[in-house]
Amino acid sequence: MSGFLSSSIARKVAMALSALFLIIFLLIHLTVNITSLFSKDVFNELSHFMGTNFLVQFLMQPILIFGVVFHFVMGFVLELKNRGSRSVKYVKYNGAANATWMSRNMVISGGVILAFIVIHFLDFWIPEINHKYIEFLPEDPTRYFAELQHKFTNPLRVGAYVIAFVLLALHLLHGFQSAFQSLGINRYAKCVKTLGKIYAIVIPLGFIIIALFHYFSQLNH
Repeated sequence: MSGFLSSSIARKVAMALSALFLIIFLLIHLTVNITSLFSKDVFNELSHFMGTNFLVQFLMQPILIFGVVFHFVMGFVLELKNRGSRSVKYVKYNGAANATWMSRNMVISGGVILAFIVIHFLDFWIPEINHKYIEFLPEDPTRYFAELQHKFTNPLRVGAYVIAFVLLALHLLHGFQSAFQSLGINRYAKCVKTLGKIYAIVIPLGFIIIALFHYFSQLNH
């Protein structure tokens, strides 16, 4: 594996594949969470399935964690390689003239998103592990909606959540199209670019709406 990833092209392909995996995960994650806006029962049912299904818990979840870590580590590696390459090949490198703000700051937005993901895991994943595998508490299929709402009672937490997803949108505006380009899928460049813009706006916006909805719905209670 290390020999394979020593190639510049191989690193970009690996980065693109991990990005596509996370893009699919975000879509699934939003699909489940968006149901909390209109049906507590449906959200509880889907969350209970995701939280107790063997394949999800012991196959998909470890793959997801690996994918997240791999994607961001590989992103920082590529950024360091690119900076080293630019310092050798170019006496003068005008980043603003050769790339967009989003592409030049992917490592910054990625770092902030990674920090958010860590906090998200601390908020949701670790309590779940503690609930099911450490304290062995009895499973309540109706607990998920109340737990979700509880996460959005603090305005500072909600604000951080919104900022993180705005940065995710900026990250995706470049990353979505870049992933397909790295895989050599150029025949449908215009379609991919349009789809990427829609995805980069709709998915983060969906998560932001969920956070704001549950925050404001609890203000009068």
